[in-house]
Amino acid sequence: MKYISTSGKSEPATFLQATEKGLASDGGLYMPESIPVIPDSFWQRENPPSIREIGSTIASKFLSDQFSDDELQSLINDAINFEAPLVQLWDDLFVLELFHGPTLAFKDFGARFMARLFSKITFEDQRELIILVATSGDTGSAVANGFYDLPGVKVCLLFPEGKVSKIQQKQMTTLGKNITAIEVKGTFDDCQKLVKQAFSDKELNRKLRLSSANSINIARLIPQTFYYADAWFQLKNVSDKTPIFSVPSGNFGNLTAGLMLKKMGLPVEKFLASTNRNDTVPEYLHGNGFIPKPSVQTISNAMDVGNPSNFDRIKSLNDQDDSLIRKNIWGAAFSDEETRSTITRIYKEGGYVLDPHTAVGVLAAEKYKAETNSDHPSIVLATAHPSKFKDVVEEQIGKKVDIPERLAVCLDKEEKTMAMGSSYKEFSNVLIDVFL
Repeated sequence: MKYISTSGKSEPATFLQATEKGLASDGGLYMPESIPVIPDSFWQRENPPSIREIGSTIASKFLSDQFSDDELQSLINDAINFEAPLVQLWDDLFVLELFHGPTLAFKDFGARFMARLFSKITFEDQRELIILVATSGDTGSAVANGFYDLPGVKVCLLFPEGKVSKIQQKQMTTLGKNITAIEVKGTFDDCQKLVKQAFSDKELNRKLRLSSANSINIARLIPQTFYYADAWFQLKNVSDKTPIFSVPSGNFGNLTAGLMLKKMGLPVEKFLASTNRNDTVPEYLHGNGFIPKPSVQTISNAMDVGNPSNFDRIKSLNDQDDSLIRKNIWGAAFSDEETRSTITRIYKEGGYVLDPHTAVGVLAAEKYKAETNSDHPSIVLATAHPSKFKDVVEEQIGKKVDIPERLAVCLDKEEKTMAMGSSYKEFSNVLIDVFL
């Protein structure tokens, strides 16, 4: 299978070429030239497959020409060595806990898959690989953990100053070795712009071998499809209705993965684009144009994105048809005040502790049901463990949040960061100084 740019001006690439490049040379995002279909018999299985069996079935559709079935299964077994349990809050509201990996965030699925993919690839270009990552929170820690101490690979993380949680920052900045963390005076959108400029800088790319582990990389999206299918099989145990997926969204890679799997055959009633005050996509879904805007800082910081890159992929998956996109996706945006009150309410009513991002997903599921009277069960993707946002969560529930040991170990470590402004010239000079 070949992978083509959403901008349509680059040569088609193999999966491994697209993975290594991250961004196509024309600035577009790689997509499969066609979406493979999973046969109906897979969804009709009486005995539900494990998430690793699901992963092997899906990944083989994209990588079978470059990896054997045994190689793929071994890679997935190693990368996805944790579960994603579906927790029922009320009769028709479920939470899919995607935070049981090593960094307690859903980004572990993509980051660990990519790291093991890179470790198995022998590229023609033997120069050291530099992974550039712009992060608004959890991507940085997941990528840093996934690629930590991997031979031949160095990671450069860019995060916005003062706009990630204290624990998220600790996770990114205390590893050292092959991980370099840069604190940028600006927003996530500024960080993302710097990364994109680096990929399009031909002179820089002659000097450094660059790749990306953001959701702009097609290899990040494929393992994110696994848990949608896993959630569907878990739901079959308690309901025979197709689910609504409420997806807390920032750069929209997570929702894009769900849309991709739907096109492969996953039975879905509707996707909900659940956002905070950064409402570029909900505004579009309500009939306005797609108008990027400066990002706004919120308590659900991983979603503080004003110009989501993956919207180009969403357009590609829906044949560039605005009406089809709006048919498949419903969107809503919520304030910090609404998010806080939902954390408090859900804890008081059901004893369940939400992080701010998942709370936004719950709000969207509730609003959609109220407006449409839908009787389909809602699955909210729980993207992070509440302890990663303990200051916000503890204030709302009135008690301490337990911090898992694998997160607590980084809190007393010394941070190692660089600081810079948001100019590309400064960033390119830093890359040359640090990595050349």
